[in-house]
Amino acid sequence: MSKVLSAVAWPYANGPRHIGHVAGFGVPSDVFSRYMRMAGHDVLMVSGSDEHGTPILIAADEAGLTPQELADRNHRLIVEDLVGLGLSYDLYTRTTTGNHHAVVQEMFQGVYENGYFVEETTFGAISPSTGRTLPDRYIEGTCPICKTPGARGDQCDACGNQLDPHDLIDPVSRINGETPQFIETQHFFLDLPALAEALGEWLDERDASGTWRPNVIKFSMNILKEIRPRAMTRDIDWGIAVPLDGWRDNPTKKLYVWFDAVIGYLSASIEWARRSGNPDAWREWWNDPQALSYYFMGKDNITFHSQIWPAELLAYNGKGAKGGSAHELGELNLPTEVVSSEFLTMEGRKFSSSKKVVIYVADLLSRYQADAFRYFVAAAGPENQDSDFSWGEFVQRTNSELVAGWGNLVSRTATLIAKNFGQVPAPAALTADDEAVLATTLAAFDTVGDLISRNRMRNAINEAMRVVGDVNKYVTDAEPWKIKEDPERLGTVLWVMAQCVQDLNTLLSPFLPFTANQIDTILGGDGNLQPMPRVEEVADLDIEGRAYPVITGDYSSVRTWGRHDVVVGTPIEKPTPVFTKLDPAVVDEELARLGL
Repeated sequence: MSKVLSAVAWPYANGPRHIGHVAGFGVPSDVFSRYMRMAGHDVLMVSGSDEHGTPILIAADEAGLTPQELADRNHRLIVEDLVGLGLSYDLYTRTTTGNHHAVVQEMFQGVYENGYFVEETTFGAISPSTGRTLPDRYIEGTCPICKTPGARGDQCDACGNQLDPHDLIDPVSRINGETPQFIETQHFFLDLPALAEALGEWLDERDASGTWRPNVIKFSMNILKEIRPRAMTRDIDWGIAVPLDGWRDNPTKKLYVWFDAVIGYLSASIEWARRSGNPDAWREWWNDPQALSYYFMGKDNITFHSQIWPAELLAYNGKGAKGGSAHELGELNLPTEVVSSEFLTMEGRKFSSSKKVVIYVADLLSRYQADAFRYFVAAAGPENQDSDFSWGEFVQRTNSELVAGWGNLVSRTATLIAKNFGQVPAPAALTADDEAVLATTLAAFDTVGDLISRNRMRNAINEAMRVVGDVNKYVTDAEPWKIKEDPERLGTVLWVMAQCVQDLNTLLSPFLPFTANQIDTILGGDGNLQPMPRVEEVADLDIEGRAYPVITGDYSSVRTWGRHDVVVGTPIEKPTPVFTKLDPAVVDEELARLGL
């Protein structure tokens, strides 16, 4: 079995998360990680809160807080959101740790010593009203190449080309609509052209593998066509210092937040290893060329994961046109796959916190089951095309598919066993129908498992729910409630139903971990089919007196993927409903909250 790194996009700590955020990185990465653990792989799932950059400064000013105070507050909120969704991180940390700063500076030093940083004079965008640097992504205008409005200062989503803010036609600040002022400034640029050939070879290998989603590989290869150096430092006083003489002590020059954020996957792995008592354990996922790594994010971050981060890794490894040598961290693995989702809209509109077009994770979880939302994302989320979250569809899928489909099968099975036997009965001779439905649930392990391993989540859960339908049809045809005079046959049918529910619960558990544990308890298990994450308060490893919450967990007891025989004689009691049926009035109530 393989070492598998599950590298999950770092939520930006300028506020709590909304459901559009977690639909792209959260649920897909957790389904994948839970399945890969069940399949016997050694998974390391890491991420954290991204806490540097100008937007944090702006949000802190608005809140009357220091940047660190704002980051502390929002990091804790995000941790609570992600634990509430059951996301099974081995470590969810943050970018303001001493460990992260040290790893980022080591990466910069290695890339610099290998010759892949060039110092250039460029134009920086300044807010006339505040005097602060504006991040590229907070400047919008018309693309100078394809003439599409709404292009960002770092790239145009329409044509995929990398841009600089001062190239935009009629640029404006997304923060307050003012026209930015451009001034000359000195910065370090990552020499992407010197890494272009190596990047192209890597992408060609990924394309030949046929494993990447078509939209991701096509976009990634397209952005190579106009590749050019990219600034990796910024004029800002909030961030990580540039570890060079003449720069280190300059309070207004810091590393670009996107340079430091992607290194978080590595620094979080190192922090996890240091906390585990084996400081070099991370190397098994990063230095072993046989290890696999999967990066989960929304499509607006593809550039940073299929170009910038691989380029940083190649440069640190000394694998570009300028050569170079390996450094303290050794030769680091490039991504096996960049798993990018498209965008989730809400009631046909783009999410916007400022315009109140938003559903925050905490609000959703205060009123609805986490698994109901996880199910919606898996079955109807933006896996390979934009999709829309509507309250009408959320209620319909919860009631007709979870409650009336899967939940009803669980309830009927446990209720009939409790009423007629009080325990899992022993089967007698099986009929052809009995054997056929058992063969169907057994075969689903290969089918569903293969789809999840290839990040085809929608097809995977649709296949599992199709099998739920097959088992429900078996129950309807067998009519166990009418078998009065043949207890042996009744016991056999109920045993078959119990085994099918056991199989289906295992199949659905990566998607629905909370209810999987409830159903496991109904079937006489210990309710720990899918171990859950926990919040832990920890001390910073390198900054004395500083503490912060992390997400972690022990997932070693997870059930293995495959059939687990139900145990004859296991006591079964009449269950309470696993899923909550939603009143259709919920739709109007939620739309009213949104002002729609």
